[in-house]
Amino acid sequence: MLLFYAVEDRSPWFTLGFSAACVLGSTYGFLQGAWPFGLVEAIWALVAMKKFSRRRQSSATSG
Repeated sequence: MLLFYAVEDRSPWFTLGFSAACVLGSTYGFLQGAWPFGLVEAIWALVAMKKFSRRRQSSATSG
């Protein structure tokens, strides 16, 4: 997750990878019973997906 976050400015696909890592972290949090962690990671996943969507649209129109 940290690696994808560190390089996400290089490509929208790294932002998607960050979102996927957040989903995995959220799933792990919920499964172990740490629901606040799972909830925060789920929110980060949604934020990253929105960012990915905006970055894909802007790269498609500029390219």
